[in-house]
Amino acid sequence: MSRPQSPDRFNEDAATYTVKGSDAPDLDAGVAAIRNVLKTLPSKPGVYRMTDARGDVLYVGKARVLKNRVANYVQVARLPRRLQRMIAQTRGMTIVTTNNEAEALLLEGQLIKRYRPAYNVLLRDDKSFPFILLRADHAFPRISKHRGARRAKGNYYGPFASAGSVNTTLNALQKLFLLRSCSDGFFSRRDRPCLLYQIKRCSAPCVGRISESDYAELVADAKAFLGGKKTQVQAKLGAAMQDAAESMDFERAAMLRDRLKALTFIQGSQSINADGVGDADIWALAAKRGVTCVQAFFIRGGQNWGHRAFFPQHTADVPEDEALASVMLQFYDEVPPPATILTDQLVSEQELLCEALGERAGRKVTIAQPQRGDRVRLVAQAKRNAEEALDRRAAESTTQAKLLGEIAELFDLEGPPQRIEVYDNSHIMGTNMVGAMIVSGPEGFQKGQYRKFNIKRPETIAGDDFGMMREVLERRFSRAMEEDPDRENGTWPDLLLIDGGKGQVSAVKGVLDAMGVEDVPIVGVAKGPDRNAGRETFHLPDGREIALPMNAPVLFHLQRLRDEAHRFAIGAHRTKRAKALVTSTLDDVPGIGPARKKALLMHFGTARAVKNASLKDLQMAPGVSEAVALQVYDYFHASALAE
Repeated sequence: MSRPQSPDRFNEDAATYTVKGSDAPDLDAGVAAIRNVLKTLPSKPGVYRMTDARGDVLYVGKARVLKNRVANYVQVARLPRRLQRMIAQTRGMTIVTTNNEAEALLLEGQLIKRYRPAYNVLLRDDKSFPFILLRADHAFPRISKHRGARRAKGNYYGPFASAGSVNTTLNALQKLFLLRSCSDGFFSRRDRPCLLYQIKRCSAPCVGRISESDYAELVADAKAFLGGKKTQVQAKLGAAMQDAAESMDFERAAMLRDRLKALTFIQGSQSINADGVGDADIWALAAKRGVTCVQAFFIRGGQNWGHRAFFPQHTADVPEDEALASVMLQFYDEVPPPATILTDQLVSEQELLCEALGERAGRKVTIAQPQRGDRVRLVAQAKRNAEEALDRRAAESTTQAKLLGEIAELFDLEGPPQRIEVYDNSHIMGTNMVGAMIVSGPEGFQKGQYRKFNIKRPETIAGDDFGMMREVLERRFSRAMEEDPDRENGTWPDLLLIDGGKGQVSAVKGVLDAMGVEDVPIVGVAKGPDRNAGRETFHLPDGREIALPMNAPVLFHLQRLRDEAHRFAIGAHRTKRAKALVTSTLDDVPGIGPARKKALLMHFGTARAVKNASLKDLQMAPGVSEAVALQVYDYFHASALAE
């Protein structure tokens, strides 16, 4: 069985049944829609998606026999209340058949991550996990940190729990094995060693300070170490240091001593002892008061490469074994599973999950709940970490809830805001104008909801902050009114924070009033005299101004929201500005690729010179044929020719 295809490559049989006027939850209408689909369902394995009246996905499930599984949903009295609420909203279903149940399970995980349904357990993690990549496409392989798709040829080691853990390990590995970390372009241009060679973190293969065979030996040692053979590498370095000392080559002995220190640092930085475990992930779950925490430890080659706490959503009425299995399935959709997975409890459909992950990895994958020995201790430590992370989360949530309550009281809101949107603009003298929106709520910043707005309307005057804010708010709420006019999806804000004073607040209020949105509270955050933090003034649309004591916790929280919007806006502006610096008018000329663009710029010096060049001069540029020269000339002189 091969890895399942992309969801778009399966044959889908979409069956939708809509009852007139049944957009509101209606249990009978939901059952009728499911019965309508049930008539044509095959007795095959596959995946089904429940959808509401707007076509939004409510739930994704898999089945060994689709007809039997979906038939259970029409027996409403036997279902838990969570699923009864789902059926009351269901107005249609989409069916995807697969070759077998393991393939259906993998496809289920992909679709859950893609659609993020409201009734599935969701692994909320927006960032990919970092790996260490040891390239294999160069005579002197490079070692580096890697995120994203694994397209480059080489050996990948990971996942690491965070960028910090991979950076620390990578720095120590450079000291230990002296492998280069520079790009191939930088490598090819060197005529003398860089600083890394001077501080003994690179062997300088770029200028021939090490032979290809000796460098290959360092690469082999690095692979052995990352593969778990650290004792073998340590013994080899120790013996080499002893030989150098006996030969009175004290400089080499000192260098080997420093490399051994780097090895000791890596071993000593392990927070848990995982000797003998090999490659394994350790999972444990803790739950309190409807909140679930799943803790994962990543062990590779007997070394702890960090741990991460996950707080999945929609777990309140879901059995723990099912929640843990769903989190693992979604996690391994992006990360290759190790040979061994240890858990603190048996997970739902464990054998099927092993089969599915094994097919994904291309080898056998075992999921086990250890009963004795060191592995029990490791699982117990993961369980303890999950419980401690859950307690910290509860304490932070209590503090956050208190702050949101104080914000509601301060600005006369109906209740603690569940969604706060903060807006800011960024530009330099009217160039590369960008608007930014960040979102915060009871669980902190919701970075997946952040948005940037490239200011592009011709009527918005360059550098006009009020005009920029008007454009951003018009675009934001036009889309909100189109996509969620009934405000049912939780995407409408309970509070707007605007970085600015009376002018910005007036501009925003004018926009919302013109659109008929009169019930969204607006507050402007103006910096204090001399832009001093702690002396901000909060402006309300009715003209009131509020100042808070400099040590008020709610002031610190509002400052943090404003500063996050400022950071995001500046980052978006810098990205746009950097992109503008590397673009030129030659990018728009048809038929001019990177090579010809480079040839023209190298010959003429600037894009302006290319634009002003005569046809004869263009034909003299190296690598530019008569046809291409004519094409470039016609592009820049088309208007003159037309006249």
